[in-house]
Amino acid sequence: MGALARRNWSAANGGGLPGFSLIELLAALAIMSLLLALAVPAYHGHIVRAKRVQGQAALLRLMQQQERYYSQNNHYLAFSSASPAPPFPWWSGDGPAASAAASAYEIEALACPGMTIGQCVLLRAMPGTSKVDAQFQDADCGILSLSSTGQRGSSGPAVHCWP
Repeated sequence: MGALARRNWSAANGGGLPGFSLIELLAALAIMSLLLALAVPAYHGHIVRAKRVQGQAALLRLMQQQERYYSQNNHYLAFSSASPAPPFPWWSGDGPAASAAASAYEIEALACPGMTIGQCVLLRAMPGTSKVDAQFQDADCGILSLSSTGQRGSSGPAVHCWP
């Protein structure tokens, strides 16, 4: 920009050079910081709820498989991630065993309290164990459970963990 053009531009636009002032940049930064402070916790809450729903769906799917197994063998099957070649997936994700580390819940099946495995099975989904995504924690619901009697439960303080 030539000296004459700069002088004409300055006269037409209030006398300053083109650009933003420091005050304007700080105001924009403050607004963006406020928006991020509100958006990040809400986003985290949505992620936790989505992974919880994935864990619930895995429990329902595994209970259907357990009922099928019961109708063919007249007893339920206990399993966990420590079982040698478990017949059912022990993680909440939909992928193969290699994707278990990316899943949010580790699932185990055991006998209901006070009953044998032939009478009742209890499926438990434990969030954030060492065999799945250890960074995931669900402080509201904790361990999700589903029994073959239809009883749904959780170990956390929230009362509405199941739909």
